[in-house]
Amino acid sequence: MNQLKSAAQKGKQRGSIIGELFAFLWQAKLWWLAPMLVVFLLFGLLIIFTEGSAFAPFIYTLF
Repeated sequence: MNQLKSAAQKGKQRGSIIGELFAFLWQAKLWWLAPMLVVFLLFGLLIIFTEGSAFAPFIYTLF
């Protein structure tokens, strides 16, 4: 747990948007939202990277 907090602080110090977001979630006691945001990010990347491939029709049927 301390590792996550220190990682969020390091990200905040570097000015990273992701680091600031996780630091905000941690300070506002909304740390339970972090896994949901990661899943949304992964789904977004999945849609972007499979856009022009043969798997696109199968991916779009999931949604």
